[in-house]
Amino acid sequence: MNRQRSFTGTYTALVTPFRHGHVAYEELRKLVEVQIKAGISGLVPVGTTGESPTVTHDEHLDIIRCTVQAARGRVPVIAGTGSNSTREAIDMTKAADAAGSDGMLLVAPYYNRPTQEGLFKHFAQIAEVTDKPIILYSIPGRCGVEIGVPVIERLRARFPHVAHIKEAGGSVDRVDLIISALGDSITVLSGDDSLTLPFMAVGAQGVVSVVSNLYPREVGKLVNLALMHDYAKARALHRRLYPVFKTLFIESNPTPVKLAMVQAGLIGSAEVRSPLCPLSARNRQTLRASLAAFKKG
Repeated sequence: MNRQRSFTGTYTALVTPFRHGHVAYEELRKLVEVQIKAGISGLVPVGTTGESPTVTHDEHLDIIRCTVQAARGRVPVIAGTGSNSTREAIDMTKAADAAGSDGMLLVAPYYNRPTQEGLFKHFAQIAEVTDKPIILYSIPGRCGVEIGVPVIERLRARFPHVAHIKEAGGSVDRVDLIISALGDSITVLSGDDSLTLPFMAVGAQGVVSVVSNLYPREVGKLVNLALMHDYAKARALHRRLYPVFKTLFIESNPTPVKLAMVQAGLIGSAEVRSPLCPLSARNRQTLRASLAAFKKG
C-alpha cells in the first residue's frame, strides 16, 4: 500500500540531548512534548541537527523509536535515514519504517560526490524498500553535490512517495526551478531558517527548522502567515526573527541552539559530540545579547 501524504508547515529538526556522553532520552521525550504543545507540524529526529554523524547506529534507531513513541501519532515523525553508503541508507530506512516513522529524510550522499546518475540510482534503490513518504535533502554546501532538477523529476515520475524536497542550497532561483519543473506534484521545504519566507514567496510550503527547537510558536506563526499569504505580517515577524536566525548559526549547528536551549530551560546540557565543541566565549556573549534583544522585541 502506498501511503502518500503531504508535509507542509514547520518541522523541527530536533537536537539530540546528551548527558555525560550518553543520549538523554528522558530529556528528548520532554522536548517532543514541548514541541507538540507549541503546535509544531512535525518532528525530524537524527538529521544533522540531531548530530547523526556522531551517534552510533544503535543510538540512531533508539532516538527514532523514542521520538515516535513520545509523539504517539499526534504529529508526523520524519526520520533522518540518509547516508553516503546506499546499503547503509537502505538498512536505516527499513529500520525506521519498522519503528513507525511516518516518513524519511534522505540527504544526498556526502564526501564521495556521486554523479547525477549515481544520485538517481542511490535514491531509487532506497525508495524501493519503503512505501512511506521520502523527503529528499539537497545541501550542496555540506555534501559537495546538488540533487539536480532532472533527478528529482525522474524520481517523482517513478515513485509516487518521493514527493518532497528539503532545499538548503541557499537559492530562491533553485526553488523556482524545482516548482516550475514539477508544479504541485512536489512539496518544497526550506532547509534554511533565514530563507523560509523568501522560499515560501515563490512556492515553498514550509521549513525544516533548527530555530523552532527554541522558538516553535514563533517559527510556526511565520510559516502559517506565509501559507495564508499574509506577507505583511510575515515580513514583520521575519525581520524580528532574522537576527536570531543568523546568531544561531554563528558556529557549527547545533552548538549555538543547544546552548540557547539550556538558557531557556528546554534541555539540561549544551553537550555536543566531538569534533564539535562548546561555543567560544565571544560567541556566547553574542548569542546571549541576540536572544535578550529578541525577548525585548
